[in-house]
Amino acid sequence: MSIFGSLQWGIYQLFLLAIFALCVWALVDAALRPVSAFVSAGKRTKAFWLGILAVATLLAFLAMPPLMVMQFLGLVAAAAAIVYLVDVRPAVARYTRRRPRGGSGSGW
Repeated sequence: MSIFGSLQWGIYQLFLLAIFALCVWALVDAALRPVSAFVSAGKRTKAFWLGILAVATLLAFLAMPPLMVMQFLGLVAAAAAIVYLVDVRPAVARYTRRRPRGGSGSGW
């Protein structure tokens, strides 16, 4: 394999790893959001998104080296995670209660 082939293969593996990390991030974020936030935002249900993102995370895992089973499904997994992170997450975040950071509340 030429040096360019090795470089391409390495970049491709990093790309698949990044897709898996993106799916895990989306799944964890969805799991931490309250159920009512999804309904209030009008973005289906929390169970729906957890199911979609769990399947996407599994597909992304199967697409990663060394398994690399059905690698093209990694792109489907990426699409699901991106839809959640770009469309659903911002809408749901408006209905998620944030706790203040720090104990004093003074901001310092």
